[in-house]
Amino acid sequence: MRGFCVSPVVSFVDITKVYPPAVRAVDDVTCQITAGEIHAFVGENGAGKSTLMKMLSGEVRPDAGTIEVFGHRADYRSAADAMGDGIGMVHQEILLVDQLTVWENIVLGVEPTTRFGIIDRATARRGVSATIRNAGLVLEPDWVVGELTVGARQKVEIAKLLHRNVRILILDEPTAVLTPQEIPALFDELRQLRKDGRTVCFISHHLDEVIELADRITVLRDGKLVATVDAPSTTVAELARLMVDRDVVLTSQRQPLVRGNTVLRIEGLRTEGTGSIGPLNLTICAHEIVGIAGLEGNGQVALVGSIVGAHRATAEVMDVAGTDLRNLSILDRRRHLAYVPAERKTQGGALTAPIVDNVAMTHHRLTPGLSRFRGWLFERRHATRMATEIVDHFAIVAGSVEAPFQSLSGGNQQKLVLGREMTSARPLLILDQPTRGVDVGSIEEIHRRIFTMRADGCAILLVSADLDELLRLSDRILVLFRGQLVLDVTAADSTAVEIGRAMLEGRVQQSHPGGGLRHDC
Repeated sequence: MRGFCVSPVVSFVDITKVYPPAVRAVDDVTCQITAGEIHAFVGENGAGKSTLMKMLSGEVRPDAGTIEVFGHRADYRSAADAMGDGIGMVHQEILLVDQLTVWENIVLGVEPTTRFGIIDRATARRGVSATIRNAGLVLEPDWVVGELTVGARQKVEIAKLLHRNVRILILDEPTAVLTPQEIPALFDELRQLRKDGRTVCFISHHLDEVIELADRITVLRDGKLVATVDAPSTTVAELARLMVDRDVVLTSQRQPLVRGNTVLRIEGLRTEGTGSIGPLNLTICAHEIVGIAGLEGNGQVALVGSIVGAHRATAEVMDVAGTDLRNLSILDRRRHLAYVPAERKTQGGALTAPIVDNVAMTHHRLTPGLSRFRGWLFERRHATRMATEIVDHFAIVAGSVEAPFQSLSGGNQQKLVLGREMTSARPLLILDQPTRGVDVGSIEEIHRRIFTMRADGCAILLVSADLDELLRLSDRILVLFRGQLVLDVTAADSTAVEIGRAMLEGRVQQSHPGGGLRHDC
C-alpha cells in the first residue's frame, strides 16, 4: 500500500450487468475502492472493466446487486446523478469545443452569471484558474482547445470534472495517446489529486504503467472478479497471467529483415490544410514493417488519407506493387491495400449495423463469394460464415454476428475491424493505431498475425501512438514533424526516448533532397 486510508468510498456488492441476448458483461462482482487511493482496473476486452466503471459513473444501470458510495446506496439513473454525488468519468473519446478556450470549456453548462443573467466571464475565469492551480495541472485558461495536444485536452477534461467538485475521478485509458514524455507529468498530477484526498480509478491495458501508478489493481476476466492485488507486490507477467489465465509473451518476436520488392513508392507527396504534409517521399518493401511516429496533428492523418484516397493530395509518384493510385477511386485503391483506420466508431464501422454487415463492408464489392452481379446482390450466407470465422479466430466477445456493432466493447470493435482487413489478401496493409484499447492477450495475438503477414510478403505501414509497439513491431521507424519525415532509424537500434525527442523537437535527418526519406528495397 502507498499510504492511503483504508475506509471504502465505493463498495460493489454482487453487481451484475447482462446485455442482450445473453452477454454477462459483469457477473456477480464484489469489490471495494478505498478513499484516497489510485485504483486500476485491468482485464481482457469484454472483461467488464468499462461496464463496471460506467455503472459507478451513472451511465449504465446494473441488473442486480448494489453500489454503495460514501456510505449510502447509490441508485444513479444518469451521469448527472453520479456527478451530484461527486463522481465523474473521462472517456477515451474527448468531447470538447475546439473553438473555445480552456476556461470556457471547463465552465460550459455551469457558467456563473450576474444578477442580469449574463455570464460573469471574470468570475468564471478566476474560478477555473484556481481549479487548475490547486490540481497542479499544466494548463493556461486562455489557451484555445483546438490548438492543444491530446494530452493537454485530456487535462482539460480532468479540470472540467474537478471544477464540478468531483471526489472520485474515473479515467478510461488515460495514456493511450500520450508520448513517453507526457506520461510522467500526467502521473504526477494524478498523484497530486490523491495527495489532496481525491480517489482515482483508471482503466488501462499498459500493465507497466498500472504497476507504477496504482496503489491497488483489480483484475476482471469474462465479467468475473479474479483478484485485487497490491501494485508494489505484483509484476507485469503476473498481471497478464491473471487477465488471460496463461503466460503471455511480451517481447518482440520480429525475425531478421529480408526485404523483397518495392510495394509502396511515394515521391513528392503534398497536401494542404490542417496537418498538411510535404514534399514527402516514402518507400516500403515486401516483408517490411515501417512505423510512423509523431505527435497528433503532425501529418499522420494526411499521409494515411492520401494513400487510401480520403485526402486530396498531389504526388509525382504514388503506386502500390506497380499500380498507380493517383487517379483511382477509394474503392479501386482498396483492391491493392487493406486499411485499419484510427477511429473504429466513425471510420471503421457502422455502429447500428449488425456485425455481419460490418465484416462485409468493402469486401462485398471486392471479395469473390460475398456478392454477385458486380456487388449488387449481397450473399448474406457467405458473409455470415466469414463474420463467424473472424469472431472465432480473433476471440471477439459477441452474443451473435447479427448483434449491432455498437454492442461490442471498444476493444472487440477494434478486433473485428482488424479481422476484416487482415483476412484480405492485399500487398499493402495500413494499420493506424491497431491495438488502441486492446488487452494484452489480444495484443500478443494481433502482433503475431502482423508478423505472419510480414513473413508472407506483405508490406505494412504502421501508425501508432504507442512507441513500445512501434519498437516491438517495426523494422524501421520514421518520425513525422510538421508534415516532414525528420528521422529514419532502424527500430532495433533506437529507443522510445530518442524517438520521443524527435517527435517533440523535430530533429531533421534528410537522406536526399526533396523533403523526405527514401530507403531503397
